[in-house]
Amino acid sequence: MDTPTDTPPDALLETRRTLHAAWQACKPDLQQRRADLERLRDALRAGVPAMDAAIRADFGHRSEHENLVSEVMVTLAEIDHTLKHLRAWSKPRKAAVGWRFRPGRARVLPEPVGVVGILSPWNYPVNLALMPLVSAIAAGNHVYLKPSEHTPRTSAWMRDLLEGVFPADRVAVALGGAEVGAAFAALPFDHLLFTGSTAVGRKVMAAAAPNLTPVTLELGGKAPAIVCPDYPLEKAAARIATGKWFNAGQTCIGVDYVLVDAARRDAFVAAMVAELKARYGTFEAPRDYTRIINAGQYARLRGYVDDARQRGLAIVEPFGTRAGDADARVFPPTLVIEPGPEAEVMQHEIFGPILPVLSYDSLDEVIARINALDRPLALYPFSHEDASVDRIVGKVLAGGVTVNDTLVHFGAHGLPFGGIGPSGMGAIHGRFGFDTFSKLLPVFHQARFAGSDLLKPPYTGRIDRMIRWLAK
Repeated sequence: MDTPTDTPPDALLETRRTLHAAWQACKPDLQQRRADLERLRDALRAGVPAMDAAIRADFGHRSEHENLVSEVMVTLAEIDHTLKHLRAWSKPRKAAVGWRFRPGRARVLPEPVGVVGILSPWNYPVNLALMPLVSAIAAGNHVYLKPSEHTPRTSAWMRDLLEGVFPADRVAVALGGAEVGAAFAALPFDHLLFTGSTAVGRKVMAAAAPNLTPVTLELGGKAPAIVCPDYPLEKAAARIATGKWFNAGQTCIGVDYVLVDAARRDAFVAAMVAELKARYGTFEAPRDYTRIINAGQYARLRGYVDDARQRGLAIVEPFGTRAGDADARVFPPTLVIEPGPEAEVMQHEIFGPILPVLSYDSLDEVIARINALDRPLALYPFSHEDASVDRIVGKVLAGGVTVNDTLVHFGAHGLPFGGIGPSGMGAIHGRFGFDTFSKLLPVFHQARFAGSDLLKPPYTGRIDRMIRWLAK
């Protein structure tokens, strides 16, 4: 695999112009879109071994099975779902006109917007790049992709993959660091998607604003899990452990902290420790545990634990205080008990394998504590009582919800995926992604004989009476 080289910022605009000119000259029809997606599906399947090697090299190590689930399975499922429904999504949609405008008729035409820019992150470097690309291609657009510089081998692999599937004037890939990313966000795209942190999302939105580029932002936040008093602790611990330690917690919708009824807090901690030991054994060179992406992220996470220790908070380290390896960026699962709002682990999205555990006395208290923070990208209530679930979901507005599990709503292709407020704006996946990258063009067809022919001055007599009647 070639060593990635930065795309010169001056070349970005020229590439975007080339993509737009090619799109204007020959917009992909439905047959072309299907063929493109089928080739992408076949290429991804064939490229899994090289992809797996690239991701593991970028992370230092990531479980092959986590790669297969998070990068391959969900992306292939998105392609298959799109191919199955593409013809229906692309059809004109009938629209009501109301009796006042009859016998006219109306329809909505899903039209491609042009060139879609995609800024994808490092934590799931394949699926968070290719899934929106699938939607953009399905909608008939051309795509310019800028993957993360923090996973350079995977970004180079993806460049080679896409060059083998698409002509250069249909899909292009820009490689490079923050300077390239900033210049990319400032290009006059017809739509721009960014997935990443809230802080960078603000910068992307500001860069897009001079061009009035529509933006979809998939950001993050502190996603809570709430264990209600009726829910079994062992099952809650197992499902929350998956939502926390999959990819070593480097997941935008991963569980950021858990709230447990006060009487069972210590029992929950014990259940979680038992669950972690069942998963990772002695934690000596764990094969199924992902490393932290780089030294800077590792130091940030270590700082959160050091801050908690300095505050005198109880810290539970299931594999002992000497577990882990800073040089290899192995950060062991760590629980912080009852951190206050001033603790660093509660001030920031953790994005790593540290789990704050907090107790509560009532659901009203839970709801108030969550609503005191920014609206989260994900929410995870655990209860078999519909009243409790409905109360939480009705009082806490989040980007998405999975009840009695974690992460799963991301892979449900019939659901929109997106945030709200600081956790993002807009939605992707399935038909929602197709519509995001389409102009839903309203078209009104006037009848041969229409009442609007009478709506002209002078507004007297019969015209006056008709207008007054219509306006009632």
